[in-house]
Amino acid sequence: MSRPDFRALAAIALVALLCGAAGAPQPPDDNKQLAHDIFKQLIEIHSVHTVGTKEVAEKIAARLIEGGFAPEDVQVLPEEKYPSQVNVVVRLRGKGIAKPILWNGHIDVVEAKAEDWTLPPFALTEKDGYFYGRGTSDMKDQDTAVIASLIRLKKEGFVPDRDIIAAFTADEEVGEEQDGMWYLVREHKNLVDAAFAVNPDGDSGEIEAGKRIDFGVETSEKTYVTYTLETTNKGGHSSQPRPDNAIYQLVKGLSRLSKFHFPFVTNATTRLYFKRMAVFQTGRRRTDYLALAKNKLDVAAANRLSADVPLNAILHSTCVATMLNAGVQENALPARAVATVQCRIMPNETVVGTQKTLEKVLADPGIKVSVRGLVTAAPESPPSPALLHRVEIVVHGMWPGVPVIPDMAAGASDSIFARNAGIPSYGISGGWIDIHDIRAHGRDERRSVDAFYESVEFTYRLMKELSKAE
Repeated sequence: MSRPDFRALAAIALVALLCGAAGAPQPPDDNKQLAHDIFKQLIEIHSVHTVGTKEVAEKIAARLIEGGFAPEDVQVLPEEKYPSQVNVVVRLRGKGIAKPILWNGHIDVVEAKAEDWTLPPFALTEKDGYFYGRGTSDMKDQDTAVIASLIRLKKEGFVPDRDIIAAFTADEEVGEEQDGMWYLVREHKNLVDAAFAVNPDGDSGEIEAGKRIDFGVETSEKTYVTYTLETTNKGGHSSQPRPDNAIYQLVKGLSRLSKFHFPFVTNATTRLYFKRMAVFQTGRRRTDYLALAKNKLDVAAANRLSADVPLNAILHSTCVATMLNAGVQENALPARAVATVQCRIMPNETVVGTQKTLEKVLADPGIKVSVRGLVTAAPESPPSPALLHRVEIVVHGMWPGVPVIPDMAAGASDSIFARNAGIPSYGISGGWIDIHDIRAHGRDERRSVDAFYESVEFTYRLMKELSKAE
């Protein structure tokens, strides 16, 4: 039996002590009040997909102009085919020493029904130390932080080394690729072109049992792709069953898929993630983390860690059946059976290659596999040591001792469109979330009052730090 590494255990204990969820700096009173007023205004606008973002976009533009921005630096851009889906792009002009930096965040929200909530979803309610309302954590809180910080910088007369651009975009929540960020990088690239982008969609900070455990910088995300699996035959009367039942045929293929696992793979982001997180592990788990931090993949270590569901999601591509549809009537043999298989594939893998793998695993040419909808893939944004250091400066200035960890998202965001257009994108938000109480898209969505104001201060500080020319 090996001896425990007491220095490592002491380091863990020290970080745990330093990372308690204690208070952090907040904005000055005038900016704090402005942030509250903007937040309330945005939450109370019903900017769901069926309504659109026109009203919220107009309110944001008005706030920015009122805050000192010239009208020509505030662009309100409706998508021509979808006039209710409106984007706003604002520019804080700098010295032009370096290429601009882009902040981008969506201003639409998912629907919320009043009868499902204990509080009104489209009103900002402060209760027991929390702000409640749809969008309080996804992501009108971060939109507000960007707006309030830009206005604060403008009023202070701050002139950055590079322009700071902010884009507030439509329709992220429905995954449309016709408007929002997809539209801006294709139709108005001149307005949003930047050296890199910061997307504060999602909480970088994680809290467990009242302790701040880490601060993530999302540098990569898996590609979202959906496949349709279909079997067909002539059907018939249920009183005369035949061996070629469309449902049975499809289910046999799905059963084979359920037992299949894509090969393990790591990339620059996940290797650095495992390296930085290893210090917080002990025993075999720590050894496995360090093994996966190396360029040569340790399959045995990956296999052990994949028993942890969140880690499994970043260790390889995944495909899972999510929907089934078959038959038209109970006394008729099905002439058609369809399954929806949702995949999240690693950034270095392809849609075509994944489809070929599915076809091989299903092992039945009678199961037709096809891609549903449009798919946008994007490369990994380099986990630049210089960028991570600058983020650490800001994070440690507010929350001393919290480790900054690069990560790959298993989910999807608008970062994929920026990356696809050649703009490296990083998910960085001043928001903190209890990992056991995540309410985005759910009932009684909320954000801690202190955490909201801290995120406003964080955004202000990060804008100043990242706008410096290298």
